Amino acid sequence: MRAILLGPPGAGKGTQAETIVKEFSIPHISTGDIFRQNIKEGTVLGKKAKEYMDQGLLVPDELTVELVKDRLLKDDCENGFLLDGFPRTIFQADALESALESMNQKLDYVINIIVKKELLVERAVGRRVCKDCGQTYHISFNKPSKEGICDNCGGELLQRKDDAEETVTTRINVYQEQTEPLIDYYTKKGIIVNIDGEKPIAEVGKEIVAKMRNK
Repeated sequence: MRAILLGPPGAGKGTQAETIVKEFSIPHISTGDIFRQNIKEGTVLGKKAKEYMDQGLLVPDELTVELVKDRLLKDDCENGFLLDGFPRTIFQADALESALESMNQKLDYVINIIVKKELLVERAVGRRVCKDCGQTYHISFNKPSKEGICDNCGGELLQRKDDAEETVTTRINVYQEQTEPLIDYYTKKGIIVNIDGEKPIAEVGKEIVAKMRNK
């Protein structure tokens, strides 16, 4: 099971990724995790990525592709993977396809979670994260038992800086400009699975699993 998870910021990709990896026993792979792991381990690719990140620059496509390909060669990806946050552009999608071909592999699914922009902003602005364990909540949709306190560990719940309305709107606009073209790209390849991400979380998860099993 080799899949990509697409969707704008606030669409619930992280939550649904948990459902998918549990259901199909495949690793959840995000570019952020790959960067952090390589930097932590001091790999050659990690050192290159750190040079860009330390300057506040985006890691170039070519280097990002190399890091992803290196990750997909790990033993835990033998039976598949779920990519989240990659590819972001047509260039990256073409590079990923070439990398998989060189590994005698191909994508099975591209899960595209669809949510209106207005709801995305509301979701993100209301999100709160535990500063200690990272558990996420929402002031309207997923409230903790006690306001401002994590149910899981009792830590303080905070709003991330990148969940401010202006920042969220910018991130959504960037997604629409750079990443939405991938929807048409993968539709033409016949592997996209469109999901209504405005339904309740559990319902969205069930629909994703059902479509992946029955496609």
